[in-house]
Amino acid sequence: MDGDLKSQQILIGMNQSTEAVATGKVQKAYVAKDAAPHIREPFESLCTKHNVPITYYETKQQLGRACGIDVGATCVVVLL
Repeated sequence: MDGDLKSQQILIGMNQSTEAVATGKVQKAYVAKDAAPHIREPFESLCTKHNVPITYYETKQQLGRACGIDVGATCVVVLL
């Protein structure tokens, strides 16, 4: 993993992350492998379409902790 995401400029959550990817404001995405496929897969496709590399965390809880929040996160993006 890229370690601590708290020190980077990030957006947490599907809606904000999807909008940022679609508008070309993202350098990298993080996705939890245990997120529901019907939620995760369209986001992954969008990232692929916009050439945004994806790094995976095993669980939403691990991704949330890496961002410094006490709840799970399905996806997180690092802004340009």
